[in-house]
Amino acid sequence: MWLMQLADGVRTVVTDRTGGFSTGPYDSRNLGTNVGDAPRAVARNRARTVAEIGAEAAVFMRQIHGVRVERVFAAHEGVPDTDAVFTDTPGLALAALGADCPGVVVAGDGWVGAAHAGRVGTLGGVVPALVEAMRKAGADDLAAFIGPGACGRCYEVPEEMRAASPLAMRSTTSWGTPALDLRAALTAQLADLGVPTAHDPRCTIETPELYSYRRDTTTGRFATFIWLT
Repeated sequence: MWLMQLADGVRTVVTDRTGGFSTGPYDSRNLGTNVGDAPRAVARNRARTVAEIGAEAAVFMRQIHGVRVERVFAAHEGVPDTDAVFTDTPGLALAALGADCPGVVVAGDGWVGAAHAGRVGTLGGVVPALVEAMRKAGADDLAAFIGPGACGRCYEVPEEMRAASPLAMRSTTSWGTPALDLRAALTAQLADLGVPTAHDPRCTIETPELYSYRRDTTTGRFATFIWLT
């Protein structure tokens, strides 16, 4: 696991695929329930992870590549059709699952939030929507962290898709073909909102200890967590 402190009284953890109960292509700490893994194994992985990171409970969203934002107050698995959540409840970890899509977490003034930001969610503005919701609730002096995802050197797409994307998202693979850079686009969005941003530089496709859908197709999901201590 990868740990950082985004702000005072806030903890952020990025899990990896090791140290869990799943087998086969999900080996071993798969935290995703909708990828074909055994439900009991996923439940055990989630319980072990929450205990190991030191949170009291966790919220796992049912992510659909949308832009809906929900405030949450207590532990909940499968918040319906939601790709961003935020809370001011101490000890409640918010999880953004991914296997190439970056998880983005935000903190400020006793609030934390988490968003699943794939290509569709990034284009739709899920992270700006989360920042807006948190600010309306009273959060200020926000800072953000972008978890690992498919990098701009590896995230190959058709030229038509790259051309239709914002300039900040356009990239080229290391082998010279059209690509997208979600981290760059998300950083630009947050900069426009006045939110300073740190990031995990790892590319999921290039990092064997992280799950990658583009690399493996049938695979699990890791999580980027944030919570108030």
